[in-house]
Amino acid sequence: MRPAKGPVKKEMLHKINDAITSPVVRVVGDNVEQGILPLKEALEKAYEQELDLVEISPSANPPVCRIVDYQKFMYELKKKQKEQKNKSTKVVIKEIRLGPQTDDHDFDFKLNHAIRFLKEGSKVKVDVFFKGRTIVYKEQGEAILLKFAEALLEYGKPEKMPQLEGKRMMMIIAPKKQ
Repeated sequence: MRPAKGPVKKEMLHKINDAITSPVVRVVGDNVEQGILPLKEALEKAYEQELDLVEISPSANPPVCRIVDYQKFMYELKKKQKEQKNKSTKVVIKEIRLGPQTDDHDFDFKLNHAIRFLKEGSKVKVDVFFKGRTIVYKEQGEAILLKFAEALLEYGKPEKMPQLEGKRMMMIIAPKKQ
């Protein structure tokens, strides 16, 4: 019996060749007659083709094994995972900080930034930071956050309403789907 090609790692994702413990396996693969065989016969078929017997579905009854070059199999598996990762969307959260007594001009300036972030598809985390004794103006902080959310209703919807955590009150606004 031949060992797997390439460097052998201690922890493999799949059982291969002699590591397979089931006495009977279902064999699949290219250029192979599919069916249920004893493990010895399946290994012999793999060795005849100078390939590996890889257990791809150990929970099936009997376990499913594929006759394939293990290194090539792992390469293609990693390639598929990388493609799936690239297709998934990444959530970007931009942060805007306000004070409980932010002036109108500063408010509008930060509002324009939030609009730009939402148009880009990013989520916006708006928080009001209370310094020192300004914590007594919690109502003003909440009012300014609600005013901010109302001004952004056209571009995004509040995902998380204003919530006080320590010295900061925050809210998350998600972009609207186009």
